[in-house]
Amino acid sequence: MTGIIVKALSGFYYVKTDENKTIQCRARGRFRKNDEHPLVGDFAEISLTGDDGIVDRIVDRKNSLIRPPVANIDRLYIVSAYTLPSPDFSIIDRLTVIAEMNGIEPIIVFNKSDLGDFEPYASVYKKAGFRTFIVSCETGENMDLLKDDLSKGISVFTGNSGVGKSSILNNILDGVKIETGEVSERLGRGRHTTRHVELYQTLKGGYVADTPGFSSIENKPILKDELPLYFSDFADYRDDCRFVGCSHTCEKGCAVLDAVVSGKIEKTRHESYVQMYEEAKTIKEWELKR
Repeated sequence: MTGIIVKALSGFYYVKTDENKTIQCRARGRFRKNDEHPLVGDFAEISLTGDDGIVDRIVDRKNSLIRPPVANIDRLYIVSAYTLPSPDFSIIDRLTVIAEMNGIEPIIVFNKSDLGDFEPYASVYKKAGFRTFIVSCETGENMDLLKDDLSKGISVFTGNSGVGKSSILNNILDGVKIETGEVSERLGRGRHTTRHVELYQTLKGGYVADTPGFSSIENKPILKDELPLYFSDFADYRDDCRFVGCSHTCEKGCAVLDAVVSGKIEKTRHESYVQMYEEAKTIKEWELKR
């Protein structure tokens, strides 16, 4: 019998089968022996032991995140709000890189459009080639478009606490109520209430998961020479630089810098790149093999 792991909690794995039944399972001992761990989003082969089951095998994953521990992700929805907290380009850009590194489509969602005009923010990411939604849980603006986008595959929502991820999920999921945290005006962030990773099925068949907050997404380090590959808006320019091995940060004759000056690449995108490049300079290749 096969199915998808929709929840992992206290050593149990809840597998939704092709027959639309959810079976509580334990993993076979060899998983622990081989230091392997089934993840939410894994497609699993299971065998029944009465009303419960045993996870026998995990089908090869196409990707996974370290934290939150989710596998086979198709889309990462990066959520920002208009105020409290306001959008942060560096956070959004860092999350797009994590998505690109793992073969996940990054999608930008600006929530609480009833509080102000998001178009100056959205235009940055539309120009960079990202699909972008401007929505409001209060007014329902564009929520139907977002629902349609979640009709297949596995999607993960992330973003700073207080931006309304749980409110969005409550809006698009039928019969599911995800507890929301109150926003602290003093700190500008919420007390996130997610206790475990769980996939929820949408009315149109896709699966979606919430995550504990942007700071909890962990990924393997990236070398500075690889970083430009994950800024897709650089692609048309990075091979036209005067020097081989251009860092695209300060060199004369850099086609990427010329594109920034001419407005073909947004300045905020390049600023995020330079910040991440300086951090990546401290990573050694041998550290990736530890």
